[in-house]
Amino acid sequence: MSTPHASIVCTSLDFAWSDGTSVFSGFDLSVGPGRTGLVGLNGAGKSTLLRLMAGDLAPTGGSVRITGEFGYLPQNLTLDTSARVDEVLGIAEVRAALHAIEKGEVDEAHFTAVGDDWDVEERALAMLDRLGLGRLGLDRTTGELSGGESVLLGLAGQLLRRPDVLLLDEPTNNLDIEARERLYDAVESWGGLLVVVSHDRGLLELVDQIADLHDGEVRWYGGTFSEYEQILEVEQDAAERQVRSAESDVRRQKRELVEAQVQTARRNRQGRKVEESRSLPKILIGARKRRAQVSAGKLKSVHTERLAEARDRLTEAEQAVRDDDLIRVDLPLTAVPEGRGVVALQQVRLQYGPRVKMDIRGPERIALVGRNGSGKTTLLRTIAGLLPPAAGEVRREVPLRYLPQRLDLLFDDLSIAENVGRFAPAATDNEIRARLARFLFKGRRADQKAGTLSGGERFRAALAALMLAEPAPQLLLLDEPTNNLDMSSVRQLTTALESYQGALIVASHDVPFLRDMGATRWLRLDEDGLTRVDPM
Repeated sequence: MSTPHASIVCTSLDFAWSDGTSVFSGFDLSVGPGRTGLVGLNGAGKSTLLRLMAGDLAPTGGSVRITGEFGYLPQNLTLDTSARVDEVLGIAEVRAALHAIEKGEVDEAHFTAVGDDWDVEERALAMLDRLGLGRLGLDRTTGELSGGESVLLGLAGQLLRRPDVLLLDEPTNNLDIEARERLYDAVESWGGLLVVVSHDRGLLELVDQIADLHDGEVRWYGGTFSEYEQILEVEQDAAERQVRSAESDVRRQKRELVEAQVQTARRNRQGRKVEESRSLPKILIGARKRRAQVSAGKLKSVHTERLAEARDRLTEAEQAVRDDDLIRVDLPLTAVPEGRGVVALQQVRLQYGPRVKMDIRGPERIALVGRNGSGKTTLLRTIAGLLPPAAGEVRREVPLRYLPQRLDLLFDDLSIAENVGRFAPAATDNEIRARLARFLFKGRRADQKAGTLSGGERFRAALAALMLAEPAPQLLLLDEPTNNLDMSSVRQLTTALESYQGALIVASHDVPFLRDMGATRWLRLDEDGLTRVDPM
């Protein structure tokens, strides 16, 4: 499958978005064989870096060189709904040639197309079965696939090509628990060079090393994600101690500078008294005055320099401490009283799913679980009024907002502030910016175009747009909200939802997150409808 010489080398790499936002400047990176987990805060440039490696983006300077054949599975994989499975797998031409040969055609072009891939259909079917897609076959179209099934099909296509280098960007997004296990098996058995961007702890426990992208540079940590976290915790403890020490040094240098200035002022007063008393000759007084001025100047210069050095050390120490701000939002207008009707579905039959019955009252927090393709997204879209039910009625009794998986409610060519303004047209620009600051978009960050945001930043902007909307939403529908979020951003989301006083319906495969958000009821959706299940 792989060559021992497979590598990725980025040399003096520069990249900036069209609005001038710089992502990389003089960036260097070298990756060799093995499984590498690329981690970092949202907005650090992880997905951008993978796109640059894959040639999906062109650098504004420097170069990217990949040795060996490479494959790339992007974060937001979109398949042509009319495409057949064999086309997505990249084997349609070979299959057509094989079938022509089987019919007795002897055109040399058919044999050239097949090459050594005489068993391509068997390998393809085995790969689909391995990833839980055996029911698809090779001739079906992809229009009926769920988001998770599309990801697995895209992965199957890459694995069939057997590249030397494989780039995966958040591959577990939209995958249910069983599908994640299949992907884990595929990654664990990978023998080439793998770079994976992910927030999935289970996946990151399978890598050989962690590359931490922070402030435009990469630091390497041998081992899995849990080992990386242990080392990082020790480093952060040391960095925080260094900040406290540097702060103490700055205070000491300030005191010594003030004391030096007081001492100089005292000497100056004494010199003036001697001069006024005329007890010494003028020439001697002048000489003493000049020496005192020189001494005072040197003393001030020394202490000023020491203070500047202390401040530089403090700045350096502060930069070593990771910024992990939390979203804290108190929105009283979203509150739902206990027992108040929120939404009710009476014998509703979904367009692409079973019959369902649901009654939510008060500030309930519903964890909606189920396998890929069970209809969770269809259910949320039906509740939101974006998709009419095939039968039955949906009764909505409070204002609600829906946050889809693809976060396509933001206009890419508008700034964050302008996007939020669309949902709250009565709010002034100053009011919008003050509210956005609480979602960590402070100052000029609110002017950044939505199209340049990372996955996590885009989610935070979309969440801000919904929570700050008018009228205030008393029911939030979230579809796989932790997709594309790093660990810090998941904590930020959890904190934001803690202060949300309305009702929640969250569809997710991220069980730890569903627990942390305080789910009050767990519902599983399958072909029989909604069933209450015990907390996972």
